[in-house]
Order: sequence, then structure tokens, then C-alpha cells
Amino acid sequence: MRALNPIALLLVIVGALNWGLVGLFEFDLVAKITGDAFGETNPVSRIVYVLVGAAGLYLAATILPAMLRAGSDGAGRDRTVRA
Repeated sequence: MRALNPIALLLVIVGALNWGLVGLFEFDLVAKITGDAFGETNPVSRIVYVLVGAAGLYLAATILPAMLRAGSDGAGRDRTVRA
């Protein structure tokens, strides 16, 4: 499962960058790479979008709960013993 984390993270970053480009410049990088115009899809772009969505769900289901648990048990706090 941990081998999926970097792949999922990369896909989520690609999706976030694509949405940033769409919001700022009305430029859909995935559509451009797969040969479509803005807002159009083809089987390849749909696969990319589905993989990005699945990666987001995977990270939300695996990494987010781990981060929440780490925050609730004091991880990351200064553990220096004071006398």
C-alpha cells in the first residue's frame, strides 16, 4: 500500500495543477496533452481524470486519517523531558 502513496500524490498534484490552470487561465493541460480542446474529453483524458479522482479518494482514505491520528496523540510535539 505504501508504494501507492507516491503515485497517488503525483496524480493529485497533477490534478491540482490542472485545476489551477483552468481557474487562472482557462487552460486544460490534460485536454491539451490528449489532443482535445478545453472542456472536451476523450477516452485517454477520461482515464486521467478518473485516476486523479481515485488518487484523491485513496489519499483521503489512507493518509488523512493517519495525519489526524498523529495530531491527536501528540506526535510532532517537543518531547524533551523537563525536570
